[in-house]
Amino acid sequence: MTELPAKLTDWFAARGWSVHPHQQEMLERSYDPSLLLIAPTGGGKTLAGFLPTLAELSEGGHEGLHTLYISPLKALASDIRRNLTTPVEEMGLPIRIEDRTGDTSYTQKRRQRADPPDILLTTPESLALLTSYEDAPRIFAGLQRVVIDEVHAVAESKRGDQLMLALSRLQALCPGLRRVGLSATVEDPDAIARFLARHPDPCEIIEADPGPEPDIQMLEVAEAPPWAGGGAAYAIPAVLEQVKAHNTTLIFHNTRAQAEIFFRNLWLANEGNLAIGIHHGSLDRGQRQRVEGAMQRGELRAIVCTGSLDLGIDWGDVDLVIQVGAPKNVKRLVQRIGRANHRYNAPSKALLVPANRFEVVECVAALEAVRARDLDGDPRGPGPLDVLCQHILIAACSGPFDAGALYDEVRTAGPYAALTRPEFDDCLDFCATGGYALRAYDKWQRLVEREGKWQLRDPRSAQIIRMNIGTIQDSDLLKVRMQRNRGGKPLGEIEEAFAATLTPGDTFLMGGQVVRYESLREMTVEVSRSDGKKPKIATFAGTKFATSTQLSQRIIAMLAQPDWPALPGHTAEWLHLQRRMSKMPTAGRLLIESFPHDGREHACIYGFAGRNAQQTLGLLISKRMEELGLDPLGFVSTDYATLIWGLEPLTDAAPLFDGTALREGLDQWLTGNAVMKRTFRASATIAGLIQRNLPQARKSGRQATFSSDILYDTLVKYDPDHLLLRITRTEAMRGLVDFGRIEEMIARIDGRIDLMRLPRVTPLAAPLFLEAGRTPVSGAGEERLLTEEADRLMREAGLAQVS
Repeated sequence: MTELPAKLTDWFAARGWSVHPHQQEMLERSYDPSLLLIAPTGGGKTLAGFLPTLAELSEGGHEGLHTLYISPLKALASDIRRNLTTPVEEMGLPIRIEDRTGDTSYTQKRRQRADPPDILLTTPESLALLTSYEDAPRIFAGLQRVVIDEVHAVAESKRGDQLMLALSRLQALCPGLRRVGLSATVEDPDAIARFLARHPDPCEIIEADPGPEPDIQMLEVAEAPPWAGGGAAYAIPAVLEQVKAHNTTLIFHNTRAQAEIFFRNLWLANEGNLAIGIHHGSLDRGQRQRVEGAMQRGELRAIVCTGSLDLGIDWGDVDLVIQVGAPKNVKRLVQRIGRANHRYNAPSKALLVPANRFEVVECVAALEAVRARDLDGDPRGPGPLDVLCQHILIAACSGPFDAGALYDEVRTAGPYAALTRPEFDDCLDFCATGGYALRAYDKWQRLVEREGKWQLRDPRSAQIIRMNIGTIQDSDLLKVRMQRNRGGKPLGEIEEAFAATLTPGDTFLMGGQVVRYESLREMTVEVSRSDGKKPKIATFAGTKFATSTQLSQRIIAMLAQPDWPALPGHTAEWLHLQRRMSKMPTAGRLLIESFPHDGREHACIYGFAGRNAQQTLGLLISKRMEELGLDPLGFVSTDYATLIWGLEPLTDAAPLFDGTALREGLDQWLTGNAVMKRTFRASATIAGLIQRNLPQARKSGRQATFSSDILYDTLVKYDPDHLLLRITRTEAMRGLVDFGRIEEMIARIDGRIDLMRLPRVTPLAAPLFLEAGRTPVSGAGEERLLTEEADRLMREAGLAQVS
């Protein structure tokens, strides 16, 4: 297909539009088995993905589902439906478009199964659920194309592995199915192409003109950033001025708690009563939808948000993006920048607001990476086996299957191309019996082989399996709503662990307002409005990002420069003073500073390995110090360093960094640690060993933790080589403790350690004394005490002249 039908051509002409070159190429290659389109935000990626579908359906004649659109966000699927329905209606095309997500009603879902639309917009979880039904072959009969939007986003998590397994099932049902992936930010196009393609078929890559360079810089603020902290309260006046000067501003944060705090401070300073909203995943769906609607109508001047607005939603006249706090990841920053001036060949405009002094360095490094188009990303590992176990159970729900045929089918999914038959059989045995230590228990006897085919032992178990499909492991969240006598309005969710700390009268932030905790009724937190202005802060379950490996390397390279003309004067002078007093960290060596402070000995290790790895390093090194008689008392970590304090000075660092000893220490620490139990619970839930959702009621987090802890202890004692324990170890090493980055650091320095014995705290180490959990101050005078503590530390470090 090389030309658009007349209806589409006329519609383009009536708007004075023309088809972009990459859209035309997508049309010309619409019958390729797999295509990956990389185009800038605002470059018409979604339309390029749908043009072949609209062209093929414009003349009618197709029966049933023609195109499946997969989105990583429910809101994005809804937005695409709105944007796609308008041109279809204006052209009078005989095309039915519907979305199917967790928000779709039961009645509509049943109707969609009986009578699928021409185009169905859905999410990975909803697609996996659809493939689990016995009538899946009929639902997908005639399916021609699948379009995966923001493919880079799903490829970074287990949702992507789940999606590729579902596509392997669809490809078996529809051998001629064509795959299209769309993305604006891809650091390794070939890796994403391998992920997307039906293995071993190739996936062709189409790269659009990247467009003009983004207009991105640091926000100029009269006041210097603080030495530590993440709130960026110092920048509120400057941010408000930017909001006044633009139509609509998106103000991004890395965590939900930070977004709530910033929104509250912004609102209190908003004397002009500008229309400002807040949007994040813990808010009630109704509130999110109200904010989304106001954005679409152009009624909001600013929206304080998190990753909930990262992806390709095109709402309102957004002409500025502000990133508060260091971006931690260049690819995420590029994605967020693209929300501004969402038009083809229009430069995006963005401002970075570092929350503290070190983040100034990170923000400048990120700016340089964006300008160099140097995106970051870690190589994809093999497809996780807990997701494969869930897929086997999904396959069993749809009907009896042949193990060999399912194995061959699974290996067509890119993440599982290297899966061995013994690995598959391990997963199958686990699904069938629960494994060696659990096979005596009837509840885990789920599959049985009859006449050469595997099937559910009890067909009624399909309901529970379907209710627990998915790989997103939400924290143990409780609903928050106003008291019944005050209307009972739902506000959102908070973590169960946080709710457990509340007593009647405590206040916290929810949706930007201060609310007062009244009671916990039927697993719902009931609150009332509070007149207080100083709330207790809810620690929402937002992701705490670690600085990426590539960005960390750029920061180290920047610190090694002889001068820093790109940095503000106050930050450059801070670094010059560090060089005069001690040394700067360098790429091929590990800098450790040892110094006394406040009657304790301190060691600061500059590993630049990211927060998770630096925390793990703190645990392991303090354990080694204990073994060596150095009597450590505690530690605190940031993305770039770990500060350990104790009773004895560190005079020889080499014994602390023996790779074998560190790994043995990690093994001992992990075995009985809560990290392993938490990881086990997540993997056991995905693999189907633990059901969070039951027909009667959802298990509370405490119930699920209790049952998973018992299972974990049982398996460790009686079946230490159990599949789920192997999965758990792999997951913990890769994610929560990030030991791989510690090993990378040890290999990089190769024994080259610079141990500096110094008389006092150094400029680069001083901010770590102000990190949360290190300085024991609280109450009404908290900010004043922190400021006084910062001044004292900086004077001791020789920074009296650095403002």
